[in-house]
Order: sequence, then C-alpha cells, then structure tokens
Amino acid sequence: MRIHIGSDHAGLEFKALIIAHLEGKGHEVVDHGPHTYDPLDDYPIFCIPAAEAVAKEPGSFGIVLGGSGNGEQIAANKVKGIRAALAWSIETAKLGRQHNDANVVAIGGRMHTSEFCLEMVDAFIAEPFSGDERHSRRIALVAKYEAEGSL
Repeated sequence: MRIHIGSDHAGLEFKALIIAHLEGKGHEVVDHGPHTYDPLDDYPIFCIPAAEAVAKEPGSFGIVLGGSGNGEQIAANKVKGIRAALAWSIETAKLGRQHNDANVVAIGGRMHTSEFCLEMVDAFIAEPFSGDERHSRRIALVAKYEAEGSL
C-alpha cells in the first residue's frame, strides 16, 4: 500500500521511525517533508501536499504528524476528498476508519510514546471501513457539503 506522510519539526524524528516501520512491513511510503529540522517550519507546507497526494490516489492513506496532531489534521481536512481523523488511542484510530472511512490519520508525536504511536498507525491501516449505511450516508452528506456548500 502507498502511504503519504508529512509533518512539521515536532514530528520530524517520529516521521523517520514511522517510515522505517511501514517500509519494513512492505508499504511504499512517500515522504512529503520536512527533510531537515527547522523549528520555525509551517506544517501546512508539508501536510497539505501529503493530503493532496492521498486525494489524487484513491486507496492510498496519509499520515500527518506534529506535536499534538491538531493543526496537521485541520490542514489535511482542508483538502477536498480528505477525511483526516485525529487518533489518540487505538480505538479512535480504528473508529476513524470504521465509521468515517478516514483516509488520513493525524497523530501528536509529543502526546504518546513512539511505540504506542506505531500501534495506532498499524491499527488505522489495518482497519476496514464498516460500510454501514448510516456511516456511508453521513460521509455522503459531508462530501455534498464539500462539493456544493450546502446540505
């Protein structure tokens, strides 16, 4: 599976661990940056391109990382066709996929241990969308609003 990843300076070191972890499991990872540490970098510059790549490539996933994951999730969700879920537990990572068919997961690298974050990434990638009618209906309503500006 192809996975697009972007972060800011707070997620840079953790991003390298995730890339190695995912490549070790046979995934193709596309790194949208940053590639060097800059404490003044701006997460939208890296997270939006990662989300755009996911939107252009159905079936791929994205991971956006920062200190808390909040800003990165917000940035990714500005891209049409992206449903980014902020994961803070294994359950929220799975529910983002099960209920929301999320195609991007946002994680705060400063909020958890590296080992736990890798577990959340694995849980997100492995979990299928439930396909339940109520969830599909809700996703369709969000997509309609995204496309038309009205429900």
